[in-house]
Parts: sequence; structure tokens; C-alpha cells
Amino acid sequence: MGVKDQVVTNEYAAYHGDCIEVMADLAKDSVDLSIYSPPFCGLYQYSSDERDLSNADSYKDFFNHYRFVVKEIFRLTKPGRCSAVHCMDVPSGNSGTDHFIDFPGDIIRLHQDEGFHYVSRHCVWKEPFAVRCQTMQKNLAHMTAVADSVYCGAAVADYLLIFRKRGENKIPVTHNRGLLCYYGERKMPAELLSYKGYEGKQTENIFSHWIWRQYASSFWDDVRPKNTLDYKEGRDEDDEKHIHPLQLDVIARVLELRSNPGEVVLSAFAGIGSEGYQSIVQGRKFIGMELKDSYYRCMVKNLAMARPEQAEASLFEE
Repeated sequence: MGVKDQVVTNEYAAYHGDCIEVMADLAKDSVDLSIYSPPFCGLYQYSSDERDLSNADSYKDFFNHYRFVVKEIFRLTKPGRCSAVHCMDVPSGNSGTDHFIDFPGDIIRLHQDEGFHYVSRHCVWKEPFAVRCQTMQKNLAHMTAVADSVYCGAAVADYLLIFRKRGENKIPVTHNRGLLCYYGERKMPAELLSYKGYEGKQTENIFSHWIWRQYASSFWDDVRPKNTLDYKEGRDEDDEKHIHPLQLDVIARVLELRSNPGEVVLSAFAGIGSEGYQSIVQGRKFIGMELKDSYYRCMVKNLAMARPEQAEASLFEE
């Protein structure tokens, strides 16, 4: 198949093609961080392409295919550096009596098999009624609770799984003046604002410490759900209503904690380019691959709009 199209600049490289074939041509130990959402097996079908992981014949076949992706990401990742995977529990169906499959758990075990350490799992909260309206899950309907509540479900969180490649990290990800920006919807106490960029002893930097407490939590209930890139141009007429780009807050936190400015970030399933857009905004280089035509076209437009920001305006004044 090869690459159907590509756009390469000093800041990013966007490829329209199969991620396995594109990654095979990249140099070993050349990526500082990867972040992406793989197709959620059995939940959505993104295209009719046989190379699309969402078209796997079975759950087992999906992981046989996905293993090649993880192997390539491991090869490309520098020792001691991280890969972040966005996923969720996958329902077995929508009859009202179904159960969930531990998709995140199987992703964790696969990465451990391929040489990654499992570092952390962040749960991104989702509002139950919004999930019900979006997915029409019968187990989230109030009438299910009325009729027989043993069949009630839950609005499962999104999960951000963090893995680290075995080996020593040769270039530390440092924050000599602490964390400078908070990506989320909470209001920081006003008395902490004067400590932004504090140059003294960092144990006294209460501005950065407040941000760190939000980020170090395993439960992220402060992510702004609507802080995403526009995806309308990436939708085909026959698409299901399932295009929900990863929130920019989530991406920003991973970039801040797991990479330095100027380093290379990779997304094997780049979609409409959310990871790439935020990478460029935060001064990183980006490599992204996307198989679906409409998503690729949308990604190229979004990447072209991104601008590196050396001193981002304070998010506390929004």
C-alpha cells in the first residue's frame, strides 16, 4: 500500500497510510513520547479498509494485529520514555443484559509482554446522562433502574494508560521553575498565582504544587469535555456518531509531564490530529499516521492551524 499522501514541515510530518508501514521506515529509538487512541475493538467500525484494526474478525484477531503496532512503538521509543494509550471498557452489546470487556486490562498485559512497564492509569470522568444520550446504552436508562435495577450500568470513564519503555532515560524531563500552566476547569486559589514561575526552592512553589496535585490524581474529573478540536470535516456521510476527539487538556498534561519542548511525539492513530495540534502548540515535533481519508484531510488542516507558543497565555483567566 505505501503512503497515499504526506505533508512534512519543520514542525510535523503527517502520513496518509498504514501506521505499521510508516513506522517501519522510522529509526529505532527516535521517538520521545507516543500518545494515541487505538480503535476500540468491537465498539466502532471506522472504515471498510481491511487494514483498519476496527475490522478485525474477533477480539483475539484485534490483539494479534494490535501487537504489531505495540512492537513498532516499542522499537521507536527511546529507552526510559513513555507511551500513553487512551481507551475505555468495551461493552459486549446493547441488549440491556450485557457486560463489559476489560479492554484496558488486555492493553496493559500486551504492553508488559512487549517490554513496557505499566506506570499509571488516569480515569477521565464522563457525565452519565451525556453518555446515555450519546450511546443510547440501555443500562444507563432511568427506566432500567425502574424496571429491574440489577441490569443498571455505569457511564464508564475514559482511561489514559501510561507505559514506560524499559531502560534508563538519558534526558530527564525537567521543570526547573515548576509547572507553569494548568490544563483543566478548576479555579486555582488566587493567593497561589504570585508563585507562577517561582525560581526559589521548588518545595515552596505552591503554584506548581497545586497543579501537580491535580495531575497526580488517578481520577481526572477536571478535564474540560468540550475542549477538543472540531471534527465535522472529518466525518463521512455514512459514519456512526462516534467521532469524539481526545480532549486537549488530557493531551497537554501528558506532553507536559512526559516530554521536553523540541522533542518528538508520535501518534500511530492520529485521527483528526488532536495529539499533533497540541504537540505543536506546546513546542514539540510531531509524527502522525492516519489510514482513513477524511480523518487525514482534517488532520492536515488542523496541524496547519497550530502555532508554537513559547509563553502561553494564562488559562486561569478564561
